Amino acid sequence: MNIKTVKDLDLTGKKCLVRVDFNVPLKGGLVTDDTRIKAALPTLTYILKQQGTTLILMSHLGRPKGEVKEEFSLRQVKPRLEELLGCKVTMAPDCIGPEVEKIIKTSRPGDVILLENVRFHSEETKNNAHFAEELAKNGEVYINDAFGTAHRAHASTEGVTHFLPSAAGFLIEKEVKFFEPLLTNPEKPFVAIVGGAKVSSKIGVMESLLTRCSSLIIAGGMAYTFLKVTGYTIGNSLFEEDFVKTAQDVLDKAKEKGVEILLPIDHVCAKEFSAEASPVYIESVDIPAGLIGMDIGPKTIESFGSVISKARSLVWNGPMGVFEFETFSKGTVAIAEKVAECGGITVVGGGDSVAAVNKFGFSTRIDHVSTGGGASLEYLEGKTLPGITALKKEK
Repeated sequence: MNIKTVKDLDLTGKKCLVRVDFNVPLKGGLVTDDTRIKAALPTLTYILKQQGTTLILMSHLGRPKGEVKEEFSLRQVKPRLEELLGCKVTMAPDCIGPEVEKIIKTSRPGDVILLENVRFHSEETKNNAHFAEELAKNGEVYINDAFGTAHRAHASTEGVTHFLPSAAGFLIEKEVKFFEPLLTNPEKPFVAIVGGAKVSSKIGVMESLLTRCSSLIIAGGMAYTFLKVTGYTIGNSLFEEDFVKTAQDVLDKAKEKGVEILLPIDHVCAKEFSAEASPVYIESVDIPAGLIGMDIGPKTIESFGSVISKARSLVWNGPMGVFEFETFSKGTVAIAEKVAECGGITVVGGGDSVAAVNKFGFSTRIDHVSTGGGASLEYLEGKTLPGITALKKEK
């Protein structure tokens, strides 16, 4: 997709309205993970280096559902933003209105203004045109660098582009750069790893990937439905009865297209779904009655690893097991390491797999770790992302 970027705009002396994704975790009013703030810094520092620019930032935080709720105030993000930017940030009392207009009007070049949570207004998620126009009054150019919300047609992501010259920040540019080839012309062999708990949440991604990938690795809780459909016993493991036909359709489609499907061939199980449960190793594909599949075993790691090592393009979405329980995280850690060692182009997208590579320290060895959970999932499904489509060059 050919999109305008921040470098395509003349920012000299401009008030730059930037949509960032500062929807960060908080505890006691303090930011506990600043990954998303750091991800926006290249764009923000670039804009501030242009002559005479003023930076006006807007974001959402949590789900206040159109109501002003102090626990979702972006005031809590301001101190960490100031530390990372190395300058003072002025907090606006709202994202639109006379008070906000006054702050912006009296601002000086080099100033940074953080608008209050756009989702304190219900018009934001409804993509209300009047609200979008009011937001647009805050700037002279608009830059969207919030990939995590690019799949939503909201006033601050899509609506505002109808009122201002618009472009993508460096973060969105990077996301497009890595995802677009996977959707159009991936270098082969193209290996897709899909994990996570449920078939139901990943069916769109799998169906889309089957049209392009050479091998599809299926693991996590969702793998047990596929194993049962294939004729194996799965004990008390997660099983989605309503998705038996769906799983069979995926297997049939893969066969028809010549796509290799890899499923777990051994397991780490437990008698109960608990972080304290004792691991039970099952060296066969069949899981005995009374046991729950919790992670992939060493033979599966080796099987998956041999395919991963040959990939020229690779995308990973979803963990291999219950990685949040330390006892059952070994499979996810091992696959993260195999992906990090892969010589091809590697992309990790989706909340849990991103959390895993960050948690286990592999993110710097992977070509691209996506910042968007739902957005990267929908991108991989081949869906149109309104926040990105709005930045196309032909606009």
